[in-house]
Amino acid sequence: MKENLKEGLEIILEHEGLYSDDPKDSGGATMRGVTQKVYENYVDRPVSKDEMKTLSVSDVTPIYEKEYWARIKGDLLPAGIDVQILDMAINAGVSRAAKLLQKVVGTKVDGGIGSQTLAAVSKMNTVDVIENYAAQREAFYKRLNQPRFEKGWLRRNEKTKIEALKLAGS
Repeated sequence: MKENLKEGLEIILEHEGLYSDDPKDSGGATMRGVTQKVYENYVDRPVSKDEMKTLSVSDVTPIYEKEYWARIKGDLLPAGIDVQILDMAINAGVSRAAKLLQKVVGTKVDGGIGSQTLAAVSKMNTVDVIENYAAQREAFYKRLNQPRFEKGWLRRNEKTKIEALKLAGS
């Protein structure tokens, strides 16, 4: 739902924090959840790590809207599910987020949220989708076998599920 984008971004920005450049994180230099590569693609030019450190909330918000919210069709997803999918898209990519949703709702798993996926979501109980999505997300993180990040990912998943359930009115 369109009105959930702002609340979703508040949740995501809390999860993402500020600048990090962990050599063991394949995302590389990241500020407020936006990787250097994503930002370079967005501004269509190379950027330095120093520039990454200066990104404000107003710098990253349009990126989240265009590169994630629009691509997951956040305006068309039910309240709660929208924020849950957005968080996963930012954490693990739009395609991965879509594939997990498609698995939950039983549509063709192609990594894109289209009319069939949206129709299937609309026919299902929102709370069930949120609960099942969180379970799929947890299983995905555990399959990655990255103990350094797993605890944080699982905590993020649980917090997002709780917020998604609140938005869904549960």
